[in-house]
Amino acid sequence: YTKLGVDVFIGNGRFTSSSTIDVDGTTLQFAKAVICTGARASAPPIPGLDQINYLTNETIFSLTNLPARLGVIGAGPIGCEMAQSFARFGSQVFLVEAMHGILPNEDRDAADIVEQSILRDGVTLLCCGKDLAIKQVDGVKHMSVDSHGQHYDIPVDEILVGVGRSPNTEGLGLEEIGVDFNHKGVTVNPRLQTTNPNIFAAGDICSPFKFTHTADAQAQIVIQNALFPHPLGLGYASTDNLIIPWATYTQPEIAHVGLYEKDAKAKGIEVDTFSFPLNEVDRAILDGEDEGFARVHVKKGTDQIVGATIVAAHAGDMISEYTLAMKGGLGLNTIASTIHPYPTQAEVIKKTANAWRKTTLSDSKKRFLSKLFAWTR
Repeated sequence: YTKLGVDVFIGNGRFTSSSTIDVDGTTLQFAKAVICTGARASAPPIPGLDQINYLTNETIFSLTNLPARLGVIGAGPIGCEMAQSFARFGSQVFLVEAMHGILPNEDRDAADIVEQSILRDGVTLLCCGKDLAIKQVDGVKHMSVDSHGQHYDIPVDEILVGVGRSPNTEGLGLEEIGVDFNHKGVTVNPRLQTTNPNIFAAGDICSPFKFTHTADAQAQIVIQNALFPHPLGLGYASTDNLIIPWATYTQPEIAHVGLYEKDAKAKGIEVDTFSFPLNEVDRAILDGEDEGFARVHVKKGTDQIVGATIVAAHAGDMISEYTLAMKGGLGLNTIASTIHPYPTQAEVIKKTANAWRKTTLSDSKKRFLSKLFAWTR
């Protein structure tokens, strides 16, 4: 950063007024500021958890020895990724989830494919978990939980907590400078301005989408709005224009962008849905990676994409085609007309578009073409 001309101050920063920040005794003045303090792993109110040393998605990478037995709390993206990884490393893994099944925010059939893969890797899944408690007996950690009417007392060497993230709002002096915040983070408008218009925020501190690529996109919005505003205030960058994909890096991966079908219904948007399985895609068959599918939702009667899900070994790489189409206002007709190299797993995206294209051939068109071809034969 210093090579780019940035002055770097290492220390604890705190707002002392609407134009000053204190960094361990050094006062810095600013015209515009941005809060990028991120988030930390959440600690759920589980009895006994605060009495032990547990791992998070940040500290687990500091392990120097493979735990023989690993307990994982939470079957969201972090929990599933780490549970499967450590099972493949050789740990005996116990994955505890309060809800039914894993990845509760994903389509059920998509999550089920990943769940079966995780189970094949040897993970013990304890879903619908109730009355979870942690204790330590003779130096050994124990997870006590009821799952599907059966009680389990599981001794483990390490416990990973993977149940989400909490924004780092403490100790910043936000109350003193008129910046509103709550348990979800700092309150911002679509321009990423806080309730103090000269102070912006970006990343996990203010976004419900806690991904690195989202923070990067928001940083670009802040730079434009804070440093290069339109002189007449006529134009600004906005989070309203962001189309944010995400991926869960299990094997296979799940990637998604836009609305799920249930979200579209909740918004009153009627959709047509087109899916295509990977076990009918030649490259996926050749690679031995034919578990999964691509699914796309379009506004009913149109080719306008409103959301898509891919379950595949490389779903995170593949979802960008749908994302680009949505950002550029391109529909399934454009994807269907685009030549995809053969054989590739990304052909599954074109095949969903082809499935849509087949529906555009109405019965009246079929009758007309039948008569035309019969006449010209």
